[in-house]
Amino acid sequence: MPDYGHDLLFGAVLVPSAGHADDAVTLARVADRAGLDLVSVPDHPYRPELLDAWMALAVIAASTPRVRVFPNVANLPLRPPAVLARTAAGLDLLSGGRVELGLGAGSYWDAIAADGGPRRSPGEAVRATREAIDVIRALWREGQQVRLPGEHYALEGAAAGPAPAHPIGIWVGAVGPRMLKLTGATADGWLPSVPHVPPRRLAAGHRVVDEAAVAAGRAPSEVRRLYNLSPGPGGFPQGPLDAWPEQLAALTLEHGTSGFLLPAHRPALLEGFAAEVAPATRELVTAERKRAADAPRSADGSGPARARGGRGRRTGVADVPVPAAPGPDRTRAASPEELTVRPTPPPDVRRSAERLWDESTRPVGPPVDPERRYPRREQEPARNLVAAHDQLRADLDRLREVVREVLADTLAAGEARAEIQRLGLRQNSWTLGAYCASYCRITTLHHTREDEDLFPYLRRSDPRLGEVLDRLTEEHHVIQVLIERIDRELVAFVREEGGEQARDALQAALDLLTDALLSHLAYEERELIEPMARWGTGW
Repeated sequence: MPDYGHDLLFGAVLVPSAGHADDAVTLARVADRAGLDLVSVPDHPYRPELLDAWMALAVIAASTPRVRVFPNVANLPLRPPAVLARTAAGLDLLSGGRVELGLGAGSYWDAIAADGGPRRSPGEAVRATREAIDVIRALWREGQQVRLPGEHYALEGAAAGPAPAHPIGIWVGAVGPRMLKLTGATADGWLPSVPHVPPRRLAAGHRVVDEAAVAAGRAPSEVRRLYNLSPGPGGFPQGPLDAWPEQLAALTLEHGTSGFLLPAHRPALLEGFAAEVAPATRELVTAERKRAADAPRSADGSGPARARGGRGRRTGVADVPVPAAPGPDRTRAASPEELTVRPTPPPDVRRSAERLWDESTRPVGPPVDPERRYPRREQEPARNLVAAHDQLRADLDRLREVVREVLADTLAAGEARAEIQRLGLRQNSWTLGAYCASYCRITTLHHTREDEDLFPYLRRSDPRLGEVLDRLTEEHHVIQVLIERIDRELVAFVREEGGEQARDALQAALDLLTDALLSHLAYEERELIEPMARWGTGW
């Protein structure tokens, strides 16, 4: 796929947690000061543990002077397009032209219906999205009454306006081929996410978008390509921060991706993304674009010849491989309807001599029907489970690294202040305190959603899973106790000013959490991947 020549944008995906309402705003201020271009928040109006997306965006816009904001992506079934149009335009006017509009056709139909929204088939969702885009754009043109026929969103003489302060981009979060065609024909951007559209599938998606754009009389370059990242094992990008620029530059130069959104809950990660990854990626892309423009034309005259070669320790952007699969032994070549999602194996090495449970007594679910087939769409919930677990594993790796740096007394004061801005702890303990708080909240939320939502649904769907679900719930409670233990050991470490006994206790608690969590996640994937592909999630 081509490089469309767009300027590169770097941004964040922040979770507006109702339980920690100020976290997203604080992180948005960090993103703004660090120089990121975009701040987005997910929009799940049916989830009471999250703040309303537009309310959070309004406060973020009022709390920052320059960063652009948008929903990632707005839930169309629960947000009528006429209201969306005026909400986005109003916030754009109030913020001085700093709003974009991410738009989603909807999913989690049970939750949407429970909140009074429609339950739409895939075809209805595509048609509704097309109508919504027409409605939104029509209402952004002031000074007219709008009449639009529609199956889902008809306007009967609606008064247009207000007009936004700048041309707001409509970026569609699309996965299926019909939504991709709609994106190419009508939208200003395509915004997929790594767990749903991994890098190896980007080219096929871009091709559908490009062909639809041409069929609609548009240049493919009129559609910006953005990407919600999911770093860590099994995700993208992979490796430490200094390995990210070549991976992102490769997506720009080979696939045309020009906007990168990083889910983050730590100030230091946002600052590193802005200060290290963004400029290095831009430098690589600029250099390659200049080289391509200056290079002699290829032998057939169709374009510049592609030069290969290294840049010091680098291999050259065009040679950087995009990971072909989300981690070892996760997927493999198979028939189209074979279950290809693979569980992560349990850890080979244990760090702690303490054992919290006997793994040999873990119940096993019912045998799998060898004749059962799983269309790719049905496998998405299981794939998303592994992706969520991979993020927890990546966060755990970072937590261990932070503990190592703090215990070694090597973490700089400035980095510590960037990690935690409100705690009155001494410098080298601040980072650990902040990250523990953030990581533990995410882990607890993940487990709570399973215990209160997914597990009861799977139990109703297949009562034979009862013993497995009971055991998983018990292990969730044990992990919660471990998280609380780390918090206690952290407090003791700070109070004792890094004494040897406190250091050993903190390290021991972290080692035990590592063993328990990695073992638990592997067991959960082993037992739930197939049932989730068979029954879904119920939301």
